[in-house]
Amino acid sequence: MRPHTDSQIASIPMQLVGPVEIISEEVTGRVSVPLATFESPLWPSTHRGALLSQTAGGIRAVIVDDRMTRSILVETNTATDTYRIYLAIQQQKTAMQQIVGKSSRFAKLIDMHAQLVGSMLYLRFEFLTGDASGHNMATIASDNLLQWLLQQYPALRYVTISGNFCTDKKVSAVNGILGRGKNVIAEITVSRAHCTRFLRTTPEKIIELNIKKNLVGSIVAGGTRSANAHYANILLGFYLATGQDAANLIEGSQGITFAELREDALYFSVTLPNVIVGTVGNGKTFDFVKRNLSLMGCDAEAMPGYNARRLAIIATAAVLCGEISLLAAQTNVGELTRSHVVLERKRNEA
Repeated sequence: MRPHTDSQIASIPMQLVGPVEIISEEVTGRVSVPLATFESPLWPSTHRGALLSQTAGGIRAVIVDDRMTRSILVETNTATDTYRIYLAIQQQKTAMQQIVGKSSRFAKLIDMHAQLVGSMLYLRFEFLTGDASGHNMATIASDNLLQWLLQQYPALRYVTISGNFCTDKKVSAVNGILGRGKNVIAEITVSRAHCTRFLRTTPEKIIELNIKKNLVGSIVAGGTRSANAHYANILLGFYLATGQDAANLIEGSQGITFAELREDALYFSVTLPNVIVGTVGNGKTFDFVKRNLSLMGCDAEAMPGYNARRLAIIATAAVLCGEISLLAAQTNVGELTRSHVVLERKRNEA
């Protein structure tokens, strides 16, 4: 049975929030952020965090790592043979980089990690992919590497082009540790007066809630290298508005929220090790996506080679805005419930 060939457009409500004030190497200034979502309270909540960023001196952000991954799986007849070949492969990095260079002028092999299970060899290739999120680029490069390895080492047998050690669109410890996409940290320092005025709470209440909800609660739930309230909400809205592969929300939702008191002010940070975004490639040809990317200074001509990094910074800053606003709301009895009932009911009745 063939799939239908006629394509349709699914309409999702979208609004701008902010602008968010950001200070980083890639972004300096105020940026309005588009979010596409059916959860209407997300807009005013994230907007509250954005207003806070304007009065608190801005959100500082930094990319600490950048890579896209694909893991191949091969095997031999014995663990001894597999280990011997793995040792030989480790000496072939220069040749492998040349193979990758032939597959794309943007892809660059920067590292490789391995796991041996019995006679199976899992190789996790890690690439720089320019302004693309890099899924297809990494797969093509890995496929070329796989074919080359099979020729170089006849004892190897093909199992799969994707062995789940990547890890693509699944929660995993390896992504939290080694990263997949952009590893971004965003932080803000909020005075006690601003906490009271904009968040209607205190630094101490946010810090206590973060410990008891995000940290201890995530341990109780068995979270995998993740302690946050709702990164997924903001990331999904951002991904849909900017033409990203929304399934990358799964690894993107991993991350840790941290809060502490510093000289009577609230220090608040979000660490996202797996922000997977691109400004070129599939999904970027829609008019609304082009407009949104241009609005944020991430269109193809803005900063070639750095647009995806800029977009990752903006996404993470938006996550911080939504995260601090939600935690503030939850420090007050009934505030979260009231806002959802009022905003969603009003929207449904419109």
